[in-house]
Amino acid sequence: MITYNDVYEAARKERYSEQLQKISNSFIVELAKYLKEKKEIASKEDDAFSDVIIKTKKQLENAVTLFKELMLRRRKKILNLVLIAAETGISKQDFDNMLSFEKSLFEDLMKCVDISDKKLNEVLNGKEETKKNELVIFKENVEEFVGLDGEKMGPYDKGEIVNLSKEITKILIEDGKVEMVGEE
Repeated sequence: MITYNDVYEAARKERYSEQLQKISNSFIVELAKYLKEKKEIASKEDDAFSDVIIKTKKQLENAVTLFKELMLRRRKKILNLVLIAAETGISKQDFDNMLSFEKSLFEDLMKCVDISDKKLNEVLNGKEETKKNELVIFKENVEEFVGLDGEKMGPYDKGEIVNLSKEITKILIEDGKVEMVGEE
């Protein structure tokens, strides 16, 4: 079972180290049990001024604050690792110190950076992406209809602003049902 000192120590280690610190895979689950137990003790109405209850409430508040700080520091370090990995690769030690949900966060952020880099390179190489959608405002109510891909679209109300494909927009403009707001 985790204790207040364990939470404090984990936060302290994370605070004073540049590298992501190793914490057990069961840390979050054990912390959840610890917090639940403390909440149950703190919520007892028997003797609201009991020293034990007052101490438990304070410990609970402090443990929550320490845990939030711990997670914030770990996220900052992961973001930093994403930036480094995007340029150079990642140190295996840091990846090993990540919890499973942190590894997922890291991998998702890396995918986003890769996509962003590809788009940047396309623009730099003169392959500016063509816009496929246009923003329109409906001039009248339009009932539900089937789009070019076979999917149902609408219904749309007068004054509603919607992002639609260029092909659909062209048809609706010709029918006088929408007007352009801008391109997205």
